[in-house]
Amino acid sequence: MKRKGVLLLLMMTMTLLLSSCWSKKELTDLAIVSAMGVDKTEDGRYTVTLQIINPGNVAGGMQGGGGGTQSPPITIYRGSGDNLVEASRRVSTKMSRRVYYAHANLLVIGEKLAREDGINVLIDAFDRDPEFRATATMVIANHTSAADLVKTLTPVDKIPANKVLKTLEFTERKWGENVKVSLQDVMMGLESPGGKSVVGGFRMVGDHKQARMLENLQESAPEATLRASGIAVLKQGKLVDWLYGKTARGTVWILDKIQGTDINIDWGGRKEAVAYQTVRQKTSVSAQIKNGQPHISVHTRVEGDISEMEVPVDITNPNVITKIEQAVRQEIKKELRMAIERAQKDKTDILGFGEVFHSSRPKEWKKIKSEWNDVYFPKSKVDITVEAYVRRAGLRNKSFLSGVKENQ
Repeated sequence: MKRKGVLLLLMMTMTLLLSSCWSKKELTDLAIVSAMGVDKTEDGRYTVTLQIINPGNVAGGMQGGGGGTQSPPITIYRGSGDNLVEASRRVSTKMSRRVYYAHANLLVIGEKLAREDGINVLIDAFDRDPEFRATATMVIANHTSAADLVKTLTPVDKIPANKVLKTLEFTERKWGENVKVSLQDVMMGLESPGGKSVVGGFRMVGDHKQARMLENLQESAPEATLRASGIAVLKQGKLVDWLYGKTARGTVWILDKIQGTDINIDWGGRKEAVAYQTVRQKTSVSAQIKNGQPHISVHTRVEGDISEMEVPVDITNPNVITKIEQAVRQEIKKELRMAIERAQKDKTDILGFGEVFHSSRPKEWKKIKSEWNDVYFPKSKVDITVEAYVRRAGLRNKSFLSGVKENQ
């Protein structure tokens, strides 16, 4: 009897402690945000552009409704305010649902805002919001507004935010001239010595009015589309430079974020005749003080395959392979040097040399920390060492062009 009383008391206590569904959110009451764009207006206010998912249209595609009309997979809502919170809350006056940020995986910052005001104040607002993800990917709108990027409809990926995320992921993996960073990554970079960070750039190519129309999705070659474009350099939270091409790839090399890329080298008097595809790569950076001045050493090791040859090349000859490896080393070293010189010109240590000093030479770092970006980093001597090796040559050793030339 006593045991039954204790069990009953325990059950009653648990009933009082259980929270049940006090914080439930009905799906029909939520407007799920997939992407958020932030711009600066002419009068200095913030404009927030929200990309809201239309669940029914995403699940069933753009189907005809009762009257045979089509509906896009997303709906765009905008709001303006003196700060980010005000602009975001003003959107609620146009919607019948609660704005829900927990699934927002893309944050787009307009170039004008990033260059003139910087993003530090915005990041504080995002970091305070318990609903907004710190793992959301951040991009800077390149030569366009954040609103234009968020509004653009994409033909393959129904949700435009997914188009941006997947493009950054695959171009980082296959080409190496772009980076995919999260809000958390940017925060860590801006809080590090020197307050610098790199952010992937994205732009809308084509007619911005056509980009938001359904007709754009019905073309085999859309008149407007989104594409990855460069790497944004942030210093003290503000956009100070754009990196493109080999300079951008050299930066990614030094940051040890290259996952795969192609190196083209000249051969037999022909430009970029041999394509070298990287398979494994590793970059390490060390720092020391020589004669009272910072001295950096960058070492990169690369292994890869020959993926294409536009001229006859006898790759069965070890001496030829050695020459190809030397040419690849020189090309990579050139790109690394371009990246270093650009960063030193901008007086922005986006390459992380300061962090290396901080971890390996803490006493010396305290003496140069305050003047690192403006005085010591631009004048630092950097030694570059590159190892490149050819491991395979695809499905054939003898060049197809060599066989054609022999039979002619």
